[in-house]
Amino acid sequence: MARLMSVNVGLPRDIEWKGRTVHTGVWKTPVKGQCWVGKTNLAGDGQGDLQGHGGPNRAVLVYQCESYRHWKTQLGRADLAFGHFGENFTVDGLSDAEVCIGDRYQIGQALFEVTQPRVTCYRVGIRLNEPRMPALMTSTGRPGFYLRVLTEGVVGAGDEILKVGEAQPRMSVFEVNNLLYSSAHPRDQLERALQIDALSPGWRCSFEQMLQAGPNGRGQAHAGLSPSGAMYPAAPGFRSLAAVRVERVSEDVVALTLSDLHNQPLDVPKPGQFIVLRLLLPPDGRPSFRSYSLCGSPSASQYRIAVKVNSGSVVGSYLRDRLREGDTIEVSVPRGAFTLNTADHPIVFLSAGIGVTPVLAMLHDVVAARVESPVLWLHSARDGQHHPFADEARELVKALPHGRSCIAYSRPLAADRLGKGYDVAGHFSRDVLQSIGLEPNAQVYICGPGRFMDDMTSALKNLGVTSDRIHSEAFSGGESLKPGIVGDSNRKPHTPSNDADTGHLVSFARSGVSAHWDSRVYGSLLELAEACDVPVRWACRSGVCHNCETGLIEGEVHYEVEPIDLPPKGNVLVCCARPEGNVVLDA
Repeated sequence: MARLMSVNVGLPRDIEWKGRTVHTGVWKTPVKGQCWVGKTNLAGDGQGDLQGHGGPNRAVLVYQCESYRHWKTQLGRADLAFGHFGENFTVDGLSDAEVCIGDRYQIGQALFEVTQPRVTCYRVGIRLNEPRMPALMTSTGRPGFYLRVLTEGVVGAGDEILKVGEAQPRMSVFEVNNLLYSSAHPRDQLERALQIDALSPGWRCSFEQMLQAGPNGRGQAHAGLSPSGAMYPAAPGFRSLAAVRVERVSEDVVALTLSDLHNQPLDVPKPGQFIVLRLLLPPDGRPSFRSYSLCGSPSASQYRIAVKVNSGSVVGSYLRDRLREGDTIEVSVPRGAFTLNTADHPIVFLSAGIGVTPVLAMLHDVVAARVESPVLWLHSARDGQHHPFADEARELVKALPHGRSCIAYSRPLAADRLGKGYDVAGHFSRDVLQSIGLEPNAQVYICGPGRFMDDMTSALKNLGVTSDRIHSEAFSGGESLKPGIVGDSNRKPHTPSNDADTGHLVSFARSGVSAHWDSRVYGSLLELAEACDVPVRWACRSGVCHNCETGLIEGEVHYEVEPIDLPPKGNVLVCCARPEGNVVLDA
C-alpha cells in the first residue's frame, strides 16, 4: 500500500540568482498535522510562475521517496529533506513507471487524478544548487507528476493512498514523459496519449503538434517543444550572390534583386521566409549581419529583398548609395517559420511600412497557385511616397478570383487621392477591420512595427479571430521567455562593456550585435546573449525543453551537457552550447 509521507507547502518568494531576482515557489517545507487541499492549491501553498505550474490541472505535485534515495546516492547529498524538489506530496510508492495518466487516488478525504509528468525547469536546479537537475530528472525518468483535485478535502502525512480508478488506454508517467522529450515519437503512441481524457491541455497540444508534423527526422525541429522560429532549420553558411538589379521603390526603400554568379540554382524559399546578409563595411571591415524578408515570387533563380533606409543607418545607406549592379553580397539560405498555409480558408495579409515584404511574397504565391479562397490585402503606409510596391500589389490582388484590398495612409499628401491610391485616412483599428468585413475564420498574416502588430492582434481577437489563426513576424529579435525573472528591463541589444575584443566572435543577426566569447565569463551561448540583452527564450537551461532552440546561420558548436534530444543540423540549443569558432545565430 502506497502512503503519503509528507505534505509540503510554501508561498512564492524572491531570491537572488546570477544578478537577477527570481520569483519562485520551489521552496517547500513539511506541514505539521493535516492540510486542506482545494481545487487549485493546498492551504498555505503557492506558485511563482502560473504559466508552468499550478492551476486546476497542476494543483498538486508528487515526488517519490525512492527518487530521494536515488539522488542522495547519485549526487552524494545527505541534506535532502522532504519538499526539497518542490513537491507538495512526498509519497512512498507510486513510481513514475507504475502510475498512469488518468489514474485516480483517494488520499484522506480528497480524490485526485493524474494529469501529466512534471515539467522540470531551472528553478529546481537553483533549489538544489545543481544546474543540471532538470536534465538529470528527465533523462533518468524521474520527473514526478501532477494531480488534479476531483474532490476537495483534508489530507495528512501517514494517510494511505488507495487507487480507485484507472484510465484507458494505459500510459505511464514515464512513457508519456519519454514520448515528449526523446527523439522517437511513434504515431501510434501519440494517438494513444491523445485518447486519454485526463491528459492536461498543455501536453495534449504538444502531442497534437507532433502528430501534425509527422515523423521527426533530423531535418525537422522538435515539434511540440521548439519555438516556431526554429521549426524550419536551414544549412549553415553563406554564398556569394550578385546584385542584378538595384531600384528605389519608395522614398525610403530600396529593392535588391540577387542571383548566383554562375547561374547555379538557389534554395527555393517558402513564402514569408528571410535571408541574412553578411557585409564587411569600412572602416574596420568587421562583419555586419542583417536579416531581410524575401518579397518576390519564390524562385530558384533569384531573391528579392527590400531595405528601408533610416536616418543614420550604416548598412541601409551602403546598400542604397554604394551597392552597384554586379557587386556581390554574402547571403544565407532562406530561413524562418513565418510561412504561408494555403489550405481552404479565407486569407488576410495585414502589414505596415516595410512589413509589406514577407506578406508580398505570400501574395505572389497565392496568385501563382490560383487560390480560390477569399484573399484580403490590408496595408498601412504614411503616404503615397512611402508606399513601396503599391502598383505591384494592386495588380496581384486584381489577378485573384476573390481578391480585395484596403490601403490606409496615416498622413496622406495633397497629391494622394482617397478612393484611388488609398481607402482609409488614418490607421487600421477594430472598427475599420469590422467595416471591411474581415471574416473571423480567416488565417491572418501580420508584419510591421511591434506596436502595430500588438494593436492589430488585439483588434483581431476582439473580432473573434482566435490566436491559432493569427501569425506574425518580427524583424528584430523575437519575444523573450524568461520565466520567473522579476523586473528584467528590455534594453536595446548591445556589446557588453567588458567585451575583451579577443576570442571567437559570436554575432546575433536579428539583433545586429556581436560579442567575443570568453569561457571564463560565460558558461553557454545563452549567457553571452543575456549579457548582450539579446531577446532569448529559455526555461530549463540544461538541454531539455528546446525553448532556446535557435537557428545556427554559420559556424560550429559543442555541448557541455549533451541535450536529451539533439536539435537538427542548422539549429542549436544555446542554453548548453559553446562556440567552436566564430558563429552567427538567428537571434
